[in-house]
Amino acid sequence: MLTLDKLREFGADVDDALVRCMNKEDFYIMLVSKTVSDTKLYQLEQQINARELSAAFETAHALKGVYANLSLTPLTLPVSEMTELLRSRSDTDYSALMKEAKTQFRKLCEL
Repeated sequence: MLTLDKLREFGADVDDALVRCMNKEDFYIMLVSKTVSDTKLYQLEQQINARELSAAFETAHALKGVYANLSLTPLTLPVSEMTELLRSRSDTDYSALMKEAKTQFRKLCEL
């Protein structure tokens, strides 16, 4: 079961996120739970692999917003870095950042 303590251990800035959620812990947990069931991170990986950099930028930017608003820092960091590279449509190797994002996403899912 997802708890605030587990999210803190994961590295989420729970106190910051709760401010955005009007200090409603159940609401925050529900939003994070919805994030866990989202498949957009894997969509991003497919777009990057297909070199669809414009679409990948849009997906990465959306994920960055979700992760940042929920203060899921371990996920926000690699996705933010990808977003900035994709903003300039940089044709670079995204594999290390993608691996880190997927690793953190799996850790979040295991909470």
